[in-house]
Amino acid sequence: MSNHGYPKTITASHVAKATVFPILLSISFSHLLNDSIQSLIPSIYPLVKKSFNLNFAQVGLITLTFQLAASLLQPFVGFYTDRNPKPFSLAIGMSFTLIGLIFLSFSKSFATTLISVGLIGIGSSIFHPEASKVAYMASGGKRGLAQSIFQVGGNTGTALGPLLAALLIVPYGRSHILYFGVLAMIAIIVLITIGNWYKSNTHLIKPKHGNNVIENLPVFSKKKIIFSIAILLLLIFSKYFYLASMSSYYTFYLINKFGVSVQSSQIHLFIFLAAAAAGTFMGGPLGDKFGRKYVIWFSILGVAPFTLLLPYVNLFWTGILSVFIGFILSSAFSAILVYAQELMPGKVGMVSGLFFGFAFGMGGIGSAVLGILADHTSIFYVYKVCAFLPLIGIITGFLPNIKNISKKVSIEK
Repeated sequence: MSNHGYPKTITASHVAKATVFPILLSISFSHLLNDSIQSLIPSIYPLVKKSFNLNFAQVGLITLTFQLAASLLQPFVGFYTDRNPKPFSLAIGMSFTLIGLIFLSFSKSFATTLISVGLIGIGSSIFHPEASKVAYMASGGKRGLAQSIFQVGGNTGTALGPLLAALLIVPYGRSHILYFGVLAMIAIIVLITIGNWYKSNTHLIKPKHGNNVIENLPVFSKKKIIFSIAILLLLIFSKYFYLASMSSYYTFYLINKFGVSVQSSQIHLFIFLAAAAAGTFMGGPLGDKFGRKYVIWFSILGVAPFTLLLPYVNLFWTGILSVFIGFILSSAFSAILVYAQELMPGKVGMVSGLFFGFAFGMGGIGSAVLGILADHTSIFYVYKVCAFLPLIGIITGFLPNIKNISKKVSIEK
């Protein structure tokens, strides 16, 4: 023990003694249900556009409304719950989502559609910071793996949403959205169980005092932390602006360029999102092993050759390239999030809320901006412009390397 009262060697084992896989799998399953519901929103855009005679800018406004509702509250939810843990806020957030689903299924106008997606967004803003914190609590020190398990549930749900929409909503109408309320109710039950575990294990996330206080000290200077966070947020901008082009307009791109049916376009979107789900799982464990900075660098910059080719190939190669784009680009988020959590120890909820919120916000703003661009140019021009976004990944080189930083902290007498 040093004369400052710090432990001699700091390792991740001080956070939790063992990885709690039942909780990780449960929170991942809840994330799957949550994001399956959320992904219904872009999946029904062709139906909504036709029903209410919308232009692309109005379609983008639906995404913007959802994403802003899902993003603006997240840092504040995380900041508050870091200081005042609320184990059952997860179930409360899912209840907002359920109410939004009910409203959306009966929506008769563009305005009520905006209100409905706003309620679903509020549910998301409550769910994500606390759910990410639960993954951190149950990680047993394997933070990248835990975040990947959590994230892969969400990405799998995002992939399933369009497929379910193609099977159940496109053929039968928007009223069948109501049946997805069953998913929300299942999620509420699971989240109540998780809440009971959370309530009994808040010691895994509360700031340490006394001998363990070093675990909550920043590993770099305040200036370097702010600089690094700014770089990470710029990378999130790059990633989620491009993803907005795929999640909101990929179906329109396929329909307009290749003449495919709505159902066929949804299946292509499912293929892209399924590849994204697979890529999400890889990012965290690879970051644990090789360093998060290198995973982030490869994930953002490494996808550029594929995005640059996409606007110039036929339908077959569009599908192939979309798989590579989804897989590579989606491996970044878990690594980015855990990297940020390690930059700012002791602020897991706030950091999670900031990054989930910023990601959702960039997705919403991106969808609105790209919708306006599509109206003034063409849907094809949107993909030519977005193809250059991954080149921003070159700035990853300015991030400090914090691989295994906890293992290197040792204070001797």
